Amino acid sequence: MAQKAALVTGASSGIGLAIARLLGSEGYSLTVAARRADKLEAAADGLRAEGFDVIHVAADMQNEDDIKRVVEAHREKWGRMDVLINNAGVGFGSAVGEYSTKAIDMQTAVNFRAIVLFYRESVGMLREAAAEHKSALVVNTSSISGKFGQGWLSVYSATKHAVVGFTQAMNKELSGEGIKSTALCPAFVDTPMTDFVKGQVDASDMITPEDIAEGVRMLLHQSPACIVPEIIFQRPGEDL
Repeated sequence: MAQKAALVTGASSGIGLAIARLLGSEGYSLTVAARRADKLEAAADGLRAEGFDVIHVAADMQNEDDIKRVVEAHREKWGRMDVLINNAGVGFGSAVGEYSTKAIDMQTAVNFRAIVLFYRESVGMLREAAAEHKSALVVNTSSISGKFGQGWLSVYSATKHAVVGFTQAMNKELSGEGIKSTALCPAFVDTPMTDFVKGQVDASDMITPEDIAEGVRMLLHQSPACIVPEIIFQRPGEDL
C-alpha cells in the first residue's frame, strides 16, 4: 500500500497535469486518467521520468463503467485515496437556440455527473484516509463562469455552477468526517480549452496551470480545522 495516494482526472494536459505533477512532488502516488489514451500515456511517461509513481487509465468520463474502472484500478494499485482531483471537463459555446443535444449532454455528463460518480465510488477510501489523518481532500474544478453566468457558454456555466453547489453540499455532508471539498473557480487559464479566446486575450496574459496547482498545494498543508470551500482565480484588472 502507498503511504499516500491521489487520483487526478483530466490529467493528460493543462490544469490536471500541473496538479498531478504538484502532487507527485509532494510525495503522492498517482493515478492519472483522461479520455485520449495516447496523450495520457505521454503525460504519464513524463511524470514517471520525473521520478513519480504513476499508473494511467484511459477513460471516457461520460461512461459510468469507465469511472468505476478508474477507481478500481486506483484501489488495486495503491490501496488508499487521500486526495481526489475531479478536473476532467469539456466546454462548447453556442447561442441557446442553436445548442445540439449532444453538446448539452456531454457537458452535463463530463463536467458534473462524473464528479458525483467519482465521489460515490471513492468515498469509502476517502473515509478510511480521513479516519487516519482527519484531512482527506477532494478538489473539483469549476470555473469563474460557475460563479457568474456567461452568455454563449450558458450550458458550460450551468454545469460549473452545479460543481460549486455540489462542493458546498459535500462539505455539509462529509466534512464532519474529515473529508474536505474545494471548488476551483479560475478565469481564463492558458490551456487548450481557452484557444477559442486567444485572439482576444493573449496566452501570456492568462492564468497558468501552475497557478492553479499552487492553490492545491495550499490545501494540502492546511490543518484539519480549516476548510476552503472555493478558490477564485482572476486576472489583474479583471472586472467580475
